[in-house]
Amino acid sequence: MRILFTIAHFFNPHGQGKHASQRKDPRPRLIALTQSLAALHQLFGKSQSIINVGQRVALPANQAQADNLDIVICTTQGHHLLNHLALPSHFYHNHATQVEPMLLGFECQAILRDSLGKYDYYCFLEDDLILHDPWFFIKLNWFTQQAGNLNLLQPNRYEVATHNLTCKAYIDGDLLPGITAKFQNIHENQQIYGKIMGMPIQFRRSLNPHSGCYFLNANQMEYWANQPYFLDRDTSFISPLESAATLGIMKTFHVYKSVPEQANFLEIQHFGSAFISLIGQKVSLTAL
Repeated sequence: MRILFTIAHFFNPHGQGKHASQRKDPRPRLIALTQSLAALHQLFGKSQSIINVGQRVALPANQAQADNLDIVICTTQGHHLLNHLALPSHFYHNHATQVEPMLLGFECQAILRDSLGKYDYYCFLEDDLILHDPWFFIKLNWFTQQAGNLNLLQPNRYEVATHNLTCKAYIDGDLLPGITAKFQNIHENQQIYGKIMGMPIQFRRSLNPHSGCYFLNANQMEYWANQPYFLDRDTSFISPLESAATLGIMKTFHVYKSVPEQANFLEIQHFGSAFISLIGQKVSLTAL
């Protein structure tokens, strides 16, 4: 399988804003991006082996699931940390632009569109998201086979901690209904049920389709790119950042996530503890 990943990456310690990409210390952002890139190659690349202890030889492993990866990191105005990455140079390509930083997600969309016909999956990630599931694309393909290409499964984004009130928190729970009502009707095809490996599983139209990422198969990407609003740079969903990541897919597909009782069926880690640390402060914790 051929997979194209596009990543929007920006860091400017002298910028003015609330995002982690504008804080003085570059180390958290550098660690996040390093882990994100490394994980993609470790999970889905062909360079995987198993050590035969008796013969003292490393043999190929997971080759039936291994993929051909291309990773393009979109940057802008020279504000990035790529020169500080301690990773092999072939792990990624840099696509430099001059756009406003919060609009980098739209530049990623243009790259995905221009690459139509070359890949089986077309993906976008913000630069602080880390995958840990080697069966991620197998699950996505299974869902599409069950539900069809007009239904899109988004991962549940989470953070982890050891000294907070909870060890793991999914950070993209429901928004107020009115926030997405003008872009989607969640009552249409509201739920999808399935069974995988003998386990019943439920997916629900999401009041918060944002995950900071999306993963489209070739048919889905082509369908989206052919819509009249594709790449219109509409920023009317929350902010330019969320709009670039989510508004286009919300307009185009019925977006689902696995229900909270099975949130970990498809998930992606958000680096850091910005959201999980709010629990017990701005966010109350109900009894388990």
